[in-house]
Amino acid sequence: MSYILQTTHLCKTIDGKELVTDVNIHIKKGEIYGFLGPNGAGKTTVMKMITNLWKPTSGTVTLFGKTLEPTSYEVLKRMGSIIEFPTFYDHLSGKENLKLHCEYMGYYNKGSIEEALEMLNLTKDADKPAKSYSLGMRQRLGIARAILCRPELLILDEPTNGLDPKGMKQLRDLFKMLCVEYGMTLMISSHLLSEIENIADTVGVINHGKMMKEISMKEIAEANTAYIELTVENTKKAAYVLADKMKLSNFKIMDDSRIRIYERGVMTQGISKELLMNGVELISLNQHTETLEEYFLKMTAEVGKSC
Repeated sequence: MSYILQTTHLCKTIDGKELVTDVNIHIKKGEIYGFLGPNGAGKTTVMKMITNLWKPTSGTVTLFGKTLEPTSYEVLKRMGSIIEFPTFYDHLSGKENLKLHCEYMGYYNKGSIEEALEMLNLTKDADKPAKSYSLGMRQRLGIARAILCRPELLILDEPTNGLDPKGMKQLRDLFKMLCVEYGMTLMISSHLLSEIENIADTVGVINHGKMMKEISMKEIAEANTAYIELTVENTKKAAYVLADKMKLSNFKIMDDSRIRIYERGVMTQGISKELLMNGVELISLNQHTETLEEYFLKMTAEVGKSC
């Protein structure tokens, strides 16, 4: 499979200290990739190497099928990014900062500045000097600048910094729209796991500078079912069917109406069919899975024990 962005054995050492080691990332065209890790895990270091701000100590970054070199200026024009906190010419207005960005990018698409400002709810503040912008407004202006030239690949380092819940929701909807309607590929780092869970197709987990896992959200849902909960009229009869007819052993009667099944690999369709065939009235059947936060905490805890 070809990837729009791939890193191979990526390492970065500064003053004898390894910041990241042997990081392998694979991002497919058109997906939203969530890059997760605790503070200090190495997320920003990796993103700086992907955007050519820092050079790798060893390993390679491949963008659009070509190895990133110190002189890869043209390939960087196909990307938009925010790394750490966006900076601006504070004496210029938000709109003037975006116009300047278009000029040095050589991008002259009529109406693109107004469109980007509208997307980030900055139209009414467009003519105010950037120095008057709040932290959340500066963050939104940074995202407006990152998407301004319609990049194929968008690299966003903690893009929801400084935003309230409403602003986070607006950004989440924007990211989905950019992916679906504009065909952009997004790599987003965040410590807000619930935000990533709601938009990501794939997540990469990094801890102590090492990649722990790359996994699709679909795989997490399928592989990390915590339990299946049944609500039935007769728990004793249902338990008999589960044990005798389906040969299940890892389940627990919770109360007079609920049973939880912890057994791996059992299908909900098979349970409901077997109960029905044996005269057990099934009121409800719900599948409970681990959240991304639970999955992440379990993975990082395992690394902590092994380090």
